[in-house]
Amino acid sequence: MPDAQQTVDPHDADPDRDGGSDLDDVAEQAADTAEDVVDNPAVHALGRIGLVAYGAVHLLIAGLAVQVALGDSEKADKSGALQAIAASGFGVVLLWVIAVGLGALVIWQLAEAIWGHRGVTGGRRVLRTAINLVEAVIFGVLAYSAGSMATAGGTDTPKRSVAVVLFELPAGQVLVALIGIGVLVLAGYAVYRGLSKGFRRDLDLSRADPRAARLAVRLGQVGWPALGVAYGTTGVLLVLAAVRYNPDQPVGLDAGLKTLGAQPYGQVLLLVLALGLAVFGVYCLFDARHRKS
Repeated sequence: MPDAQQTVDPHDADPDRDGGSDLDDVAEQAADTAEDVVDNPAVHALGRIGLVAYGAVHLLIAGLAVQVALGDSEKADKSGALQAIAASGFGVVLLWVIAVGLGALVIWQLAEAIWGHRGVTGGRRVLRTAINLVEAVIFGVLAYSAGSMATAGGTDTPKRSVAVVLFELPAGQVLVALIGIGVLVLAGYAVYRGLSKGFRRDLDLSRADPRAARLAVRLGQVGWPALGVAYGTTGVLLVLAAVRYNPDQPVGLDAGLKTLGAQPYGQVLLLVLALGLAVFGVYCLFDARHRKS
């Protein structure tokens, strides 16, 4: 008796297909879970606290820059601002709040980079994703600095210069030059972002009072270019250190502002820049209130 013809289900004939589907399902569930975590109101609330902290740090940097312009030898950078916070009555507690808030802001920015630009394609999506990643790095570095200082009881542990560390690496001179050029590009973009009002994409001003909305935009138009100019000085010093092969040259924001202050009319320039950084600090408060979630 001939064998009966058996119909084979193509899905059954491919055992890897079911396995692949299961893996796809697991990956999709993991992505959904991660998205739910970063969409949690608590993460966004902590992120807004991080933006407030970021603004406060720049307000302090502005105050320190004014002191430098007036002849004091204060350290006018984020480290100096964190030290000023640490010296306050609740310094260590405030440092931990800054660290946690900025840490949440890092998560928020990474989530934006992954899921926040689905309606945008091509180069614009790449650019916006890159901005999110760069901001995540900036917030992360400051969060680490605040956390490290809080762990040390509010004292700033001495650190080697970035230039010194990089110059010790293979092709260190080239690395320093590339980083300096990268900082200059980011600084230029910050200026462009302010002048073009590109920062408005991050804000939801639809329910804001019209006067508050106009003020937020004006603050961003002044604050973002000031931020770009301030950090552009760091980029210039990094490039100069690479060209001169000088690992001992200070290259941080503090050195950049003091170098600016030493130029002709430097005191006036530094005071104007300090005012711009203070404006950016106030803008961050509006950003915290109206940032799209």
